[in-house]
Amino acid sequence: MNTGKKALKFKPGPSSRFNADASFRNLSKYHLGGVIFGCTNSTINECLSNQLFGLPSQHFSYVKNIDPGLPLFLFNSSGRKLHGIFEAASSGQMNINPYGWTTDGSERTLYPAQVQILVRKQCQPLLENQFKPIITDNYYGPNHFWFELDHSQTKKLISLLASQAMTPNVPQSSTNCRPFCTVLPSLETTEGSEKIKPQIMEVDFDLASQVADTVDVASSLDAGNSEFGAHCDANEANEEEKNRLLHKLQQLARNHHESPMLPLTSDTYHTTFSKDKNLESNGCSVEPIKSKESNEEDFGSSTEFQSLIAQLVQEIQKLKDSKAEQAKKIVFLEEKLLGAEGEIQELKSLLTLNYLPKSDALEAKRVMVEEQIEDSCLDPCESIFLIGGYDGASHLSTLELYDASRDMIKSLRPMRSVRAYASVAWLNSQLYVFGGGNGCVWYNTVESYNLETDQWTLCPSLNLAKGSLGGVSIGNKLFAIGGGNGIESFSDVEMLDLDLGRWICARSMLKRRFAVAAVELNGVLYATGGFDGSDYMKSAERFDIREHSWTEIASMNEKRGCHSLVTLNEKLYALGGFDGCSMASSVEVYDPRMESWIIEEPMKRTRGYAAAGVINESIYVIGGVLVDDKILDTVDIYKEGYGWQEKTSRVLKKRCFQSATVLSA
Repeated sequence: MNTGKKALKFKPGPSSRFNADASFRNLSKYHLGGVIFGCTNSTINECLSNQLFGLPSQHFSYVKNIDPGLPLFLFNSSGRKLHGIFEAASSGQMNINPYGWTTDGSERTLYPAQVQILVRKQCQPLLENQFKPIITDNYYGPNHFWFELDHSQTKKLISLLASQAMTPNVPQSSTNCRPFCTVLPSLETTEGSEKIKPQIMEVDFDLASQVADTVDVASSLDAGNSEFGAHCDANEANEEEKNRLLHKLQQLARNHHESPMLPLTSDTYHTTFSKDKNLESNGCSVEPIKSKESNEEDFGSSTEFQSLIAQLVQEIQKLKDSKAEQAKKIVFLEEKLLGAEGEIQELKSLLTLNYLPKSDALEAKRVMVEEQIEDSCLDPCESIFLIGGYDGASHLSTLELYDASRDMIKSLRPMRSVRAYASVAWLNSQLYVFGGGNGCVWYNTVESYNLETDQWTLCPSLNLAKGSLGGVSIGNKLFAIGGGNGIESFSDVEMLDLDLGRWICARSMLKRRFAVAAVELNGVLYATGGFDGSDYMKSAERFDIREHSWTEIASMNEKRGCHSLVTLNEKLYALGGFDGCSMASSVEVYDPRMESWIIEEPMKRTRGYAAAGVINESIYVIGGVLVDDKILDTVDIYKEGYGWQEKTSRVLKKRCFQSATVLSA
């Protein structure tokens, strides 16, 4: 099946301006689980202090999908470390601060795609070798990776960071002792023959390291600010306790200055000041002082002081134990919160049910529960694979499994890049998607999907960038047929030889065909219609790999391009498309045994750029464009003997330019 575009004047939105080589995945808002923002050593402080993250303007294609509460992370490219856990405090917007990260605000910012943030949990940063295995699929170069995260990657990063959560603690000083005494005046001995020179006493707080630094100034209690800011401050009760202890320490300091006292530890040292007569000349009274050994009873205040210090140490230890217990509770509650977020998202999807009548709401809930159970068990052999496309707002990287008979859909891992106008084919149980683009840029890239592992892999690129091409597999070969680049239409055919590991040029078609449709039937490749550079065509041709040549077959009855082509009961069905003037609903059937096209019953709607597949002897034509750029979300269903029926889907959204295929045997 193939999609294409030429004459239809379709204008994609601004999010479609995507370069295939740029660092975007362009996940939809539904698939976006988190976003990584970038910084350097010179900008990280501004990011955190202003609580604002930003990226260059081209990243707005996905920054605009950020809603409040979405998990965010900050990658410091200078140290190759990932910081978190943050969350969005606003929606992603342009120029929240037009002058952010500039020297003096005289120039406009280079990072206008911005979001306001808050800290969800303060954690130790992750080294690249720690987080790289989680986002390995995002790496498109040795040191470059896409910043968009799906839900699975986000959950794993949050779990890893949460395991290294930082526990709030009492700030500690870089030194263990601080000058904390008064000058003792010159004193005479009992004999009056000698004087003890003035001294400065310094108290060593090694015996109470928890008290160190709190004596000098109150601000030292706040000295433990980390680079993320002090978002883990103690609660109000702890603040009151700290203030009470600080008041005691300050009172202790004042008392010590007011009355002389002996040293508390053996580390006390004496510093000789100027001569005793200087003190006497300043009017200082001189009292005799006895030795410590003989006059210990005169210094009861020393014992009282030591007792007070011991009491304060015990109280601070209790405070630390209380804070440690609170930190454990906070970690536990945050883990509970993270687990509840998934449930909240599910509940949000039920909000609209409140506006339904009670009986309808109950029925809708019942159906939703059944779908949640069943969609995880969708049979790929009974479903149609829908790939990429355009929904009217942005181009998509989605891969979905659609069970048309039960009208159920399941999201699989999205492609590495947004992709529309592409072609798809199965080869050796791998789904290959090649070519296409986003309306501005055409791709030559190819990627394959493994259904068993739910993983995408980059494959050898096409020789030419092209879109609206056909894709068919025969035997062990994959063919990329025709297509164009918006300037010229191609007749070229490229073949992927897995033994050689590259695309090689095969025999070209007889005509140039952009917006061509192609299928395989009984080992023969068929290509129909398309745009040759000047007009849409009725002609068709076939390629027999055994003859290695193209042969013209009977022409269709109507011109058509960007149409769908499927096989049913050994016949080809050409469905809808664009004839150069308008969309068509007509259907033609080619029987190779009769070598002629027969007009059959038309579809219920005109549609082109649609996706089509055959399941259980029924043809399903999904989405596409009706007319005047109106995108469809309905399905036309055909079964021999029953004709066409149009079905409104509950799960499909409006989409065109997508590709579709069914699982090949």
